[in-house]
Amino acid sequence: MKKLFITAAIATMFSVTAFAANDGGKTTITSGEDKISGSVLNQFSAEFRNAKNAAWTVTSNCEKVTFILDGAKMTAFYDLTGTYLGATQAVEFKAIPSASQDAITEKYKGYAVKEVFKYENEGVEADSPEAYFVDMKKTDSEVVLKVTADEKVTVFKTIK
Repeated sequence: MKKLFITAAIATMFSVTAFAANDGGKTTITSGEDKISGSVLNQFSAEFRNAKNAAWTVTSNCEKVTFILDGAKMTAFYDLTGTYLGATQAVEFKAIPSASQDAITEKYKGYAVKEVFKYENEGVEADSPEAYFVDMKKTDSEVVLKVTADEKVTVFKTIK
């Protein structure tokens, strides 16, 4: 039984090493390595050709890859059928439309901007192909705001 376990562990190690070697060692798999579909890997390679340091995570509802593209840290999401859902990129608050910045600053006095992410979902049927998510925090509460391309600001999620 012990030999069987060691053999299985070695075989798994070689298969993960072989997978990582296919892209010059740019890929690591943080969880769910046996669940990443070949179609998603091919789609990712085609869509994000120059991606570096790709790290995959598979959850019960999506396949997620975090990577560096042109110096920017990004994350791409795919559903479990291999459909591309979109990508996020950390940006500065000043990247969102100025009218939205003004509305947020006015309505959320006392809050500090914790993080801002640009979300793009090209090719996916959705209300808006691009949106920004702004995480605002103050000592006793936190809220995530969604800013759409038409500069509309809505509460996406209240955390505290």
